[in-house]
Amino acid sequence: MGTINAIGLDTTKAKHLAEKLNELLANYSIFYQNTRGYHWNIKGEKFFELHVKFEELYNDLILKIDEVAERILTLGYTPKHNYSEYKTTSTVKESIQVSDGIHAVENILNSFQTIIVLQRELLTLSADADDEGTNALMSDYIRMQEKLVWMYSSFLSK
Repeated sequence: MGTINAIGLDTTKAKHLAEKLNELLANYSIFYQNTRGYHWNIKGEKFFELHVKFEELYNDLILKIDEVAERILTLGYTPKHNYSEYKTTSTVKESIQVSDGIHAVENILNSFQTIIVLQRELLTLSADADDEGTNALMSDYIRMQEKLVWMYSSFLSK
């Protein structure tokens, strides 16, 4: 085991967690900007319903972005903050001018799948590092997002 950081975690494990959290931060940031675009550009029959839902989602995502960045800082590392790096790191890809509600919801579901898988990986890593703070954060996110996946899937009748 290496040295211990300010919150009692092995520095090697904390560094690996911070790297994975920066990957999550990149995915959340692209997902956030995509969702803002869906909110701004949505058209059609379900405009009023989806416009509000997309706003709720991007407001939640911006809070998670801040929490993830602060967790990285708590672990003793620096959160990445530039979109050029986010674009190369993120598995969630930028959406280009999506105005169709069905397509937007499908993209949201794909983004959630990517993010939930990454958060499950972080759960395993944080458990191994005895990092209850990251573990609790990921657990809470997964629980809430699984419900959103169910709701958005129901909207699509899947």
